[in-house]
Amino acid sequence: MSADTPPQTRLPLGLKLFHGLGSVAYGVKDNGFSTFLLIFYSQVVGLDASLVSLALMFALLADAFVDPLIGYFSDRTYTRWGRRHPWLYLAPLPLGLAWMLLWSPPDDHTHIFAYLVVVAVLVRTLVSCCEVPSQSLVAELTSDYDERTALVRFRFLFAWGGGLLVFFLANTVFLRADATHKFGQLNPSGYWLYGLCGALIMGVTVIVSALGQHRRVAHLPATKPPRSSPKQAFAEIWESLRHPAALILLGASLIAISSTQMTFTISNFLYLYVWRFSEGAFAALPWLLMISVVMSFVMVQPLHHRFGKKKVAVVCGVISTIFWTVPFALFLSGHWPATGSSFSSNLLMAFILVSNVNAVMVMISGQSMLADVVEASQVETGRRTEGIFAAGWMFVQKCATAVGIGLTGLLISLSGLPAKAVPGEVAPQIVDRLVISYSLIVIVATILSAWAFSRFPINRADHEARLAALAASEAAGLQ
Repeated sequence: MSADTPPQTRLPLGLKLFHGLGSVAYGVKDNGFSTFLLIFYSQVVGLDASLVSLALMFALLADAFVDPLIGYFSDRTYTRWGRRHPWLYLAPLPLGLAWMLLWSPPDDHTHIFAYLVVVAVLVRTLVSCCEVPSQSLVAELTSDYDERTALVRFRFLFAWGGGLLVFFLANTVFLRADATHKFGQLNPSGYWLYGLCGALIMGVTVIVSALGQHRRVAHLPATKPPRSSPKQAFAEIWESLRHPAALILLGASLIAISSTQMTFTISNFLYLYVWRFSEGAFAALPWLLMISVVMSFVMVQPLHHRFGKKKVAVVCGVISTIFWTVPFALFLSGHWPATGSSFSSNLLMAFILVSNVNAVMVMISGQSMLADVVEASQVETGRRTEGIFAAGWMFVQKCATAVGIGLTGLLISLSGLPAKAVPGEVAPQIVDRLVISYSLIVIVATILSAWAFSRFPINRADHEARLAALAASEAAGLQ
């Protein structure tokens, strides 16, 4: 194989750890956008929830152009530090500064909507400058069907770990109740500390991850990419992303991740206004979620080895939704214990544990399958475009975040939940309306995503046959 074709060998554990560490920045960003952004700007800053959603939609429009270009230029970067590392060294510092600005809006709220749009675009662009090159390394480091899952599961472990770390610190250290704020999530004084902490974690982890992988991948690429025009650039991007396997996978992932992101976004509203979590329950939740991620980390690779990535994605998606929606059905039917009680919170967490274990395995499966599309595209185009596919995945994740926040903002507005509402004092019909509409969307999304995942055309045998054909073609070209 050529120098640009990854070998099918077991990777050192240290390399997997350093590679996974690079996803912490995305986990911190995802936690902030999915869990706290809407409640901060709507219930604390005072911007209407629908306007927060609209601001994220504007940022998404910018991503539609920026993300594919980052992937394209990452693929074509030609330096003695390789294709990816210059991005990983340059982007983290400005990302940290932009993240702090997001959680420290000006006291004058006259132009707060425009401020949110500009800073959100800046944060999401800089996250892509870190995450797309880092994620692209999965297909560069190995072509092995199972080793790619191993790399991806480390990425998810660290991404969730980073997100849950700041989530835990937010709920136990930064967002605390005081004399004027009964609920810490509605206390504005802790959000700038949350932003500062996240900024430091983002910058340090991306740089350390790059340093840890430097010796392995930071070298002059085997071939220098030819010059191309903007028209040719977009043509190559489109040629890669329109591959049938990529379209199926990205479509299925868009639906699944949108549902998951909506769950993250609405979770604080559900925990406050439906389940009436105590501060102790909020403090325990990150640990529960981290346990579920560790369980997913342990289980997913053996399941992929036995059943294949596609089947795991389909089955786990269905199981996750069943365990997540059953508590809402029992709540609406009057068979759930009194909300706010310890028994209610503990029982809900048992359901959350099973649901999240399976939800994370769906996402690991999807991202691992995407790495296998790289060689399928290479057979047809003659180019390895890891960066473009990583950018496609990033764009799907950002679309999903925007859709999740948008749907949540719409559901909250339509349900009639007032701004700065006090948990326990919201009319029951408002809570029921929110729960019913949310649950229906989750169920429909699961049916659609499971069907789409089932159509993915690449399995282990296909992938290994394609690798053999590429190796034979390269060998013939050298003769």
